[in-house]
Amino acid sequence: MLSPKTVAPAVEAPHYLAQGLECELFEQAFQARLPLLLKGPTGCGKTRLVEHMAARLGRPLITVSGHDDLGAADLTGRYLIEGGDTRWVDGPLTRAVREGAIFYLDEVVEARKDITVVLHPLADDRRVLPVDRTNELLHAAPGFMLVLSYNPGYQHLLKGLKPSTRQRFVALSMDYPVPALEARIVQQESGCSEAVAQQLVQLAQALRRLTDHDLEETASTRLLVMAARLQQGGMPLALAVRAAVIEALSDDTATVAALVEVQRAVLGD
Repeated sequence: MLSPKTVAPAVEAPHYLAQGLECELFEQAFQARLPLLLKGPTGCGKTRLVEHMAARLGRPLITVSGHDDLGAADLTGRYLIEGGDTRWVDGPLTRAVREGAIFYLDEVVEARKDITVVLHPLADDRRVLPVDRTNELLHAAPGFMLVLSYNPGYQHLLKGLKPSTRQRFVALSMDYPVPALEARIVQQESGCSEAVAQQLVQLAQALRRLTDHDLEETASTRLLVMAARLQQGGMPLALAVRAAVIEALSDDTATVAALVEVQRAVLGD
């Protein structure tokens, strides 16, 4: 049985530095009872935005990560056998619909295609969830919001989001923050010095400009924060970057060596 992450409304919203009007768009979509699709590269702040807004709006948050085996039954629920008896257990999406929570499905395109059967009725004016196994048609409780995210930059053609799904959502494109803002984020999230944060962002900028290497992902803000935290724990910055950033980007020996050269050019030996 799927074990989603459930977060109750926080007293203080998780820290989030806005890049533009994304918080306002999120809140307007919530007030208008519209579903939201977040598009952007890995580690650019999509999940943090959702966590921040759930707390800001005072709604519980149920988060599920998409993967190859995730299907509609994992979201709606299933019967379990206990001591010779069977009982129905709501899945995370069903719970969110009943409770009026924000339901966040991260990397939706990684899940099986049959999830659209349960997502589509919730993403239009009906706002209903058909639960075939219990013969229920659930109307979303007040406060429910459906939020999906994916990374359009590396998705394979066979795993793209269909237009019939995309066009049901208000869409928000996100990217890595501008350098000054990204340095502030790294500094606040890790406690590192301003100088270290700026060095890490300079490195990320250099890595993101690379076109000669077939990288599925590039240096994310999340990786920079991880490197900064290692450095704050006493690890030399070069080693922290190698462990948290460079090795995370590729398993290919030649590619790693090329990335290390970029690191040396920016940070020195």
